[in-house]
Amino acid sequence: MLLPVLNCKEDKSIKVEAKVVVSFKKEGVLKIRKSDSIIKTLDIEIADNEYETQTGLMYRTTLEVNHGMLFIFPDVQLRSFYMKNTKIPLDIIYIDETKTIVSFQKNAKPFDETSLPSDAPAKYVLEINGGLSDTWQLSVGDRIEFEVLE
Repeated sequence: MLLPVLNCKEDKSIKVEAKVVVSFKKEGVLKIRKSDSIIKTLDIEIADNEYETQTGLMYRTTLEVNHGMLFIFPDVQLRSFYMKNTKIPLDIIYIDETKTIVSFQKNAKPFDETSLPSDAPAKYVLEINGGLSDTWQLSVGDRIEFEVLE
């Protein structure tokens, strides 16, 4: 006599949420100046290749007040950024080849894919926490200087 064996295997679907954790890596120091006074000194990450400039601060869940990301481009042109996959509000500061601030996009909204263009050609772009450019009273004409750590 053969007895059929029933398989009562439960279908337990496991949902795995992909979590990308990106940590800050200090690659340089940047100073923001108003005339001859240093307004702020920041630890910065450098984005200077295609992958880093495309990724930027995407997937980050936090950014310390004294941290930022400096994008260094090989040329000077009108720039435009967006907030795709960016979880924290940012101030985007456009800077020309003389390291002078030429325009801002303040409090860029997380995940917003709207184009956020510069008002003038830029070689550098600095991203900091949203609202800090107002808190630090930054304005067009202020300057930056930075050193890259080896």
